[in-house]
Amino acid sequence: MTRASWHLRANGLVLAWLLAAAALTVVHRWVPAAQWLMVHLLLLGAVSSAILLWSQHFADTLLRQPAPGGRRGLTLRLAAHTVGALLVVAGLAVPAFALVVPGGVLVAGAGAAQAVVLLRQMRAALPGRFRPLVRWYVAAGAALPVGVAGGVVLARGTLSDALHGRLYVAHVTLTLIGWVAVTVLGTLMVLWPTVTHARIEPADEAAGRRALPVVLAGLAVVVLGTATGLRALVPAGCLVVAAGAGLIGAMMWRQWRAAAPVVAANAARVSALTKPGRTAPVHVPPTFAPVALAASTVWLAGSLLAFGAVVAAAPGWDVAADRVRGLVAPFAVGFAAQVLLGALSHLLPVVLGGGPAVTRRTAAELDRGAVVRLVLVNGGLLLFCAPVPSAVRVVVSLVVLGGLAAFLVLAARAVRIARRTAPAVPPEAAGEARPAGPERPVRSGALAVGVGALALAVVVGVAMDPPSAGIAASDVAGDVTATGRTTTVAVQAQDMRFSPARIEVPAGDRLVVEVTNVDDDVHDLVVANGATSGRLAPGESARVDVGVVGTDTDAWCSVAGHRLMGMTLEIAVTGEVPRTAQSAGPSAAPAGAGHTGDHMGHGTVSTPGVSAAEQLDLMAEPDASFVARDAALPPLGPDDGPVTRHVRLEVQEVVREVAPGVTQRLWTFGGQAPGPVLHGRVGDTFVVTLVNDGSIGHSIDFHAGALAPDDVMRTIAPGQELTYRFTATRSGVWMYHCSTMPMSVHIANGMLGAVVIEPDGLAPADRQYVVVQHELYLGEQGGEVDAAKVAGQVPDLVVLNGYANQYRDRPLTAAVGERVRFWVLDAGPNRPSAFHVVGGQFDTVFREGAYTLRAGGSTGTGGAQVLALQPAEGGFVELTFPQAGTYPFVTHVMSDAEKGAMGRVRVTP
Repeated sequence: MTRASWHLRANGLVLAWLLAAAALTVVHRWVPAAQWLMVHLLLLGAVSSAILLWSQHFADTLLRQPAPGGRRGLTLRLAAHTVGALLVVAGLAVPAFALVVPGGVLVAGAGAAQAVVLLRQMRAALPGRFRPLVRWYVAAGAALPVGVAGGVVLARGTLSDALHGRLYVAHVTLTLIGWVAVTVLGTLMVLWPTVTHARIEPADEAAGRRALPVVLAGLAVVVLGTATGLRALVPAGCLVVAAGAGLIGAMMWRQWRAAAPVVAANAARVSALTKPGRTAPVHVPPTFAPVALAASTVWLAGSLLAFGAVVAAAPGWDVAADRVRGLVAPFAVGFAAQVLLGALSHLLPVVLGGGPAVTRRTAAELDRGAVVRLVLVNGGLLLFCAPVPSAVRVVVSLVVLGGLAAFLVLAARAVRIARRTAPAVPPEAAGEARPAGPERPVRSGALAVGVGALALAVVVGVAMDPPSAGIAASDVAGDVTATGRTTTVAVQAQDMRFSPARIEVPAGDRLVVEVTNVDDDVHDLVVANGATSGRLAPGESARVDVGVVGTDTDAWCSVAGHRLMGMTLEIAVTGEVPRTAQSAGPSAAPAGAGHTGDHMGHGTVSTPGVSAAEQLDLMAEPDASFVARDAALPPLGPDDGPVTRHVRLEVQEVVREVAPGVTQRLWTFGGQAPGPVLHGRVGDTFVVTLVNDGSIGHSIDFHAGALAPDDVMRTIAPGQELTYRFTATRSGVWMYHCSTMPMSVHIANGMLGAVVIEPDGLAPADRQYVVVQHELYLGEQGGEVDAAKVAGQVPDLVVLNGYANQYRDRPLTAAVGERVRFWVLDAGPNRPSAFHVVGGQFDTVFREGAYTLRAGGSTGTGGAQVLALQPAEGGFVELTFPQAGTYPFVTHVMSDAEKGAMGRVRVTP
C-alpha cells in the first residue's frame, strides 16, 4: 500500500465516524441516549481519530525523523483507538459497564502510546526551528489517559452527586480542552500559515513556545479546582487557557494580514495577463479552510469563557455539571467539527495527490459553496445558542447539520475526481479555471444565499409556532375601540403559580405579558384567545401579545396537570369599555370564548378530535401483530454477595396503544410504561442515570432506597441528566415513579415502574411473573392524560403492565405442578388492587416486606385467595396449578377488572 492510499483509507475512517454522527443526528429522537452518542461519535470517534492520524503526520514533517514503529505502529494505534471507541459507545448505550472498561483502556492506551512515540521521535530528531511545536502533541497525549480514566469512573456511577460533578468537569477539561483543543492549537501553528500561504516569522515561533506553558498552566488550575472543590479556580483557569489560545489567535491575525496583500497581488497579476474573451487558469484562493479554522478558534475562545462562567455561577458542582452540558453545541460543532472539516478541506487534496492539476480540482471541489456553508454553520449556530423559540431552534439545527454534512458529499466527489483518469474533467466544471474578473460579486451572492437560507429557517420556525415568537393572536374583544396604548406586565412562573396571579389592563389597551420561567420545571402561558408563550425552559422568557383587551379573560399553563394545580392567571379589565360604532347591546364574546378545554398539549391549544375513551371496546381483541409485554422475571443467578447494578433510564414521550384502537402519548422511562423492572437482592447497589429526553421537567423517586430526596429527586429540565444511587437494604416489590408535580398526572401518564428486591433465602420458582397494576385516564386519541379525570379519580382503564386485557388475549403459560410466583405492584396512582387467580389458591403470600402466609402456614393447610394492595404497595404470591386448563387472574375490585385489569394463565399438562 502506498503512502497516499494508506492516508486515504485512514481518512476514510474519520469520514465514517462523521457519517455515523450525521445519521444519528437525523434520527436522534428515536435513539436512547442520543445526545451522548452524537457527541462521542464526533469527538471520540472522528476528531480523536483525526488527531492520531494528523498529529503524527505533522510531527514527521516538522522533525524530519521517522517515528518509532512507522506507519505500522500508527495503524495499530488507530485500530486500538477505533475498537476502544466502539466498545465505549456500545457499553454506555446498552448499557454494559463491562464493555466500557476495556474500551477506555484501549482509547487511553492509544493516546498514551502516541505521546510516547512522539516524545521519542522528538528526542531523536536534530535541533530545528519547529521541533518545540511537537510538544503540543505530547502534552495532549498525556492528558487523554487521565481524562478517559475519569470518564470510566463516571460511567461506573458510584459517586455522590457533588463528587460526580467535580469529576465530570475535570473529565471535560482533560478530554475536550487537554486532548482536543491543545492538539488543535499546536497544529494551527503550522497548518494556518500553510492554508493562508503565509511566512512563519521568528515572532510566530516564539508565540507558540510561550502559548503552550500558558495553556497547560490554565489546565492545571482547572483540574486543581475540581480536585480541591474550589470552583473559583475553574473560571480562573479557563481565563488562562483562553489567554494562551489568544496568543495563537494573535499569531494567526498577523500572518493573515501579511499574506492577504500578497495573495491578492498574485491573483491580480495573473488576471491582468488574461486576454479579453478568454479564460485563464486563475487559481482563486480557497475560502472554506481558512475561514473555518479562524471561526473555530473564535468558538473555542467563547466556549472556554462560557465554561468558566457556567461553573462559577452554578450553586453546586452537580448543577455545574448539568449546565456544562449546554455548551456541547458551541464546542462540538462550532469548534471541533468546524476545525476538523476545515483541516480536511486543505489536507485531503494533498492525500489524494495526482499532480498539481488534480490537486487544484479536488481542492476546488472541497471549496464548493464555501461561503454558503460557512454562513449556514456559524450563523445557524449563533441562532441556535440565542434565546429563540424552540421551533426556530429545531429548524436551524437541521440547517447547521446540512451545512456540515455537505462536506461528506463534496469529499466523495473529490475522491471520484482524483481517481478519474479519462475522460478528462473539464477545467471549468472542476473549478480549475474561471472567467477573469473580480471574485467579489460571486462571493457576495453566496453570502446573500446563506443569509437568506437562515432567514427562511427562522420564518419557518416562527410559522410553526407564531405565538412563541411574540406574534399577536386575535384580539380578546374584536368590537372594542382600541386606545392605541400598550400595557406591558411582567409575570413569573414558579412553584405551580404565576406571580402576580391577577393583572389589570385598561379597557381597549393592547396587552403584552412578559413571562419568565424562574422554576426548575418547564412551563408556558396560554391565553383563552390562543396567544401563547410556547414552552419555556427554566430561565427562559417570552413576550405574549394578547391583543386589544375589552373583557375579563383567563390564562393558564397548559403543561398537563399544571392548570389543575392552580397555575392560572386572571386578566381583569379596568375602566369603562369603549365600544365601536357597530357594537350594540352586550359586548360580543371574546375570540375563543366558551372554550373550556384544559389545553393539555405541549404549548399548543387543543383542537377538537376523537375522544380516546369513545374508542374503547374492552371486548375487542388486538390485531394479530400485537405482542404482549413480557411479564417473565428471569432469575438472578448465584448469590455471590452484593453487586452494583448500573441502569440508564431515558425519559421519552411516545405514542403507544393502550387498548385495541386506543392510543395515548405517554411519558415513559425507556419508552415503555411501566418502565423496566429493576431486579436485585438485599445489599445490591443501584446506580441509575436519569436522562430527560422529554419536553418538560421530570424526576424520579425510588422507594427501594432510603435517602434524602432534596437532590436526587429534584426535577431536571429537558436535555439534563442526574445520577441516582441507592443501596437496597430491605426486600420487597418497590415502586419507582416521577415525583414532579402534579405527581398524580405524571404517574397516570406512564412514569412508573417496579423494583424487585428478593428476600434472603428465597426458594427458586419454576416461573416468575411481574404484574404492575395502574390506571389510565384517557385524553384525546393520541393525546396525553386528562388531568381532570385524574383529579376526579375516575379512570377509563385499569391495566396490567400497560395494556388493557393483554394477557387475556395473549395468556401467560405454566404447567401442572410447577411453582409459579407472581410479583405484584399496585402503582396507582389512585385505585387499590386485590390480586386473585380464578381457580387457584395461594400457599405463600409476601406483602410489604413480610410473609403473611408461608408454604401453607403453621397448620400446613392454610391458604389465601387474594393479595390486597393499596397504591404503591407490593408483594408476591405463589401457587401451583392442580390441573390443565385456563385460569383467569384479576383484581377482585371487579369494576376495575372489567376496565382491563385481567389476564389468563394457560396451564398445560
